[in-house]
Amino acid sequence: MSADPFDSLMTSLDPSMVVATAAAGDERAGCLVGFHSQSSIDPGRYCVWLSKANHTYRVTLLAAHVGIHFLTAGDRELAELFGTVSGDDVDKFALVEAEVGAEGVPVLAACPHRLVARKTAVLDEGGDHVCVVTEPVEAATAGPFAPLRLSAVADLRPGHDAADRPTPPTERAPRR
Repeated sequence: MSADPFDSLMTSLDPSMVVATAAAGDERAGCLVGFHSQSSIDPGRYCVWLSKANHTYRVTLLAAHVGIHFLTAGDRELAELFGTVSGDDVDKFALVEAEVGAEGVPVLAACPHRLVARKTAVLDEGGDHVCVVTEPVEAATAGPFAPLRLSAVADLRPGHDAADRPTPPTERAPRR
């Protein structure tokens, strides 16, 4: 247990995991996300916090919509792919069954619990993650499910260190 009270509080939590996806032009991106939450009931809003080190962050800055895929306890392989492989090097969607969903968002076929949402705001308050506020335009679920938790993937090594922060645009996500 950490001596820092904030760290102690945070390590006691066991949030559910999602995969956030986005597309800009022909470029697709997706990453494993542990920071996410509903942020408004009326109107409905959902936020995801993306690491500035991730390819998905840079593609999402150029995208109008985001996919949020809620992982089940059986989705560790997807979590491993989207959490440990960098989109700067690999097209992760070539390794899974995916289709173009509403608003051109890449949708993972293996994830029946998902949102496609319009990006309404981006908040960068100077930390290593940026808050992407969204408004759902499409939601789907196969019913109740047991979510994949951080504790089930805590051993995974991220595709980027938190200190890696390339700036847009990238070769895979050119500015339009």
